[in-house]
Amino acid sequence: MFIGEYRHSVDAKGRVAIPARFRLQLEEGAVVVRWVEGNAAIFPKAAFEALAEKVAALPIANEQARAVSRFLFSSAFEVERDNQGRVVLPAAVRDWAGLGTEAVIVGAGERVDIWAPDRWAAKGFASPDEFAAALNGLGL
Repeated sequence: MFIGEYRHSVDAKGRVAIPARFRLQLEEGAVVVRWVEGNAAIFPKAAFEALAEKVAALPIANEQARAVSRFLFSSAFEVERDNQGRVVLPAAVRDWAGLGTEAVIVGAGERVDIWAPDRWAAKGFASPDEFAAALNGLGL
């Protein structure tokens, strides 16, 4: 499980460091994609393959299913870490996520989310009560 929040720079080549705590879980390969909320996500290869199987099982006659499939697979890139623990985020993924020279790397359970700092700041809860209400609304 990926947990925690880290801040790293994005260099001119689009490389960002993967936190050391996440590296072992990505040892068997990783896939980076454009993700749901205008951010990027890195999946361990096995987790992405499980997601890909679910998407592939969607009905081909459904227009929305085809759109989701095209969007997900067109933005999926296998990535490898260099000796310094960095991965290259392709330009299309960086553009989608609004990434400049800084990134917030967030553990999100089965995946790692990568956010532009301003977008990440807008995703939080305004108060503990708001957080509690959200938990309650989800039955937790």
